Amino acid sequence: MGLRSISICIALLSAGSSFAAEQPYPSRAIRVVVPFSPGGTPDLIARVIAPQMERELGQSIVIDNRAGANGIIGAEIVARAAPDGYTLLKMPTSLIVNTLFYKKLPYDIERDFVPITNTASAQGYLLLVHPAVPANTVEEFVALAKKRPAELPFGSPGLGNSLHLAHEYFNVRSGIRMVHVPYKGLGPAFNALLAGEVSSVVMAPTIALQQIKAGKVRPLAFTGARRWPQLPEVPTMVEAGLAGFHLEAGWFGWFAPVGTPLPIVQRLNAEIRKALLVPQVNDFITGGGYDVVGSSPAEFRAFLREDIKRYAEIARAAGIRPE
Repeated sequence: MGLRSISICIALLSAGSSFAAEQPYPSRAIRVVVPFSPGGTPDLIARVIAPQMERELGQSIVIDNRAGANGIIGAEIVARAAPDGYTLLKMPTSLIVNTLFYKKLPYDIERDFVPITNTASAQGYLLLVHPAVPANTVEEFVALAKKRPAELPFGSPGLGNSLHLAHEYFNVRSGIRMVHVPYKGLGPAFNALLAGEVSSVVMAPTIALQQIKAGKVRPLAFTGARRWPQLPEVPTMVEAGLAGFHLEAGWFGWFAPVGTPLPIVQRLNAEIRKALLVPQVNDFITGGGYDVVGSSPAEFRAFLREDIKRYAEIARAAGIRPE
């Protein structure tokens, strides 16, 4: 091969590389890691948004459930992934709450993740009990727990989960001590309540309404500032007798590995926000007791910094220290 032929080959290879590098995003399937088991709120919201994004992006959105360690396993996968927009994280408030329970984490929120958007924030949590628990009000439940604490374990989606923290906060404010039973995700924790393995669970209303109406679980109170519109008969914690008890529920954000190009982050933000406007998606989120958010990356970053401070204050009130 002559010098001219070699030069032509090099030029063609360079052109091919340039073409590959300039391929529009996305050019293949996008993996969204949901670090909890299927059936929980983070998973359900991701799955209702994904089909809308697929239509706009022209590529498949693959939901990859990686349950374990209260989301730490899945979050680490994304923190270590290539920052190319093809591996994303769909994570709730536990991303922050984990920092309150664990001294050492395999990632740092600000160092390893780029906020894309917050899709939804919950108005509050429900305190649910199994029908076999002889208590119809918060007052009766607190009295029972003070009398028989060992017989009334409470469940959560995992140690350090925001729902665990919310129940611990309820325990502190009501002056009771209950045994905590962590599960690998909200689905297993809720199933444990349905089976009577635990006496109570604090959770967002999204997947509980049907079981409440069927009489399989009993709501005692709502932690929001106002009653949840779909269960207007359920009092707030303040109305139930816990003065000053107001706890808004968690949020559900999307993140990319740090270093992900800004145009990709902006494209993802735009498509997620567009999906939130679809009536089917909007109705699903609001029907579950959430407010649709759709923040910009900058707004979400500022929100995260404030939320870290808020949960740190709750942890101090509950006497929780990282281990």
